[in-house]
Amino acid sequence: MAEYIYSALLILEEGKYNVSFPDLKDCYTCGDNLQDALKMAEDVLASYLTWQEDHHRDIPEATNPKDIQIPDNAIQTLIDIDTDSYRRLLSNRSVKKTLTIPEWMDEKGKAKGINFSKVLRDALEKELMTV
Repeated sequence: MAEYIYSALLILEEGKYNVSFPDLKDCYTCGDNLQDALKMAEDVLASYLTWQEDHHRDIPEATNPKDIQIPDNAIQTLIDIDTDSYRRLLSNRSVKKTLTIPEWMDEKGKAKGINFSKVLRDALEKELMTV
């Protein structure tokens, strides 16, 4: 299974949010503000579930959110994770691509000792990070 939705509880303590997952006793994090806490919650849940899958550990069923006891000072939210997408995001494995360029570029690039793969990789990274 690659998609999961778990309830998270966010509790404001001393200006920061502590995040816990009632169904996952060893899965918790914190954030400096609400937005940071939500991002951290997604990351820790994805990391936790991916590790559980990779080590063939049981992953508990998510409790229906309305059946969870919520402390008075807590915010309950749902965190949706796709572990396959998370794995792809973290993957640095190289994949081979075929590229076609004009012959003159190939000749000039080789004469200058250009690493075509690196140039393409750097350009793609720059382009993808600005989207």
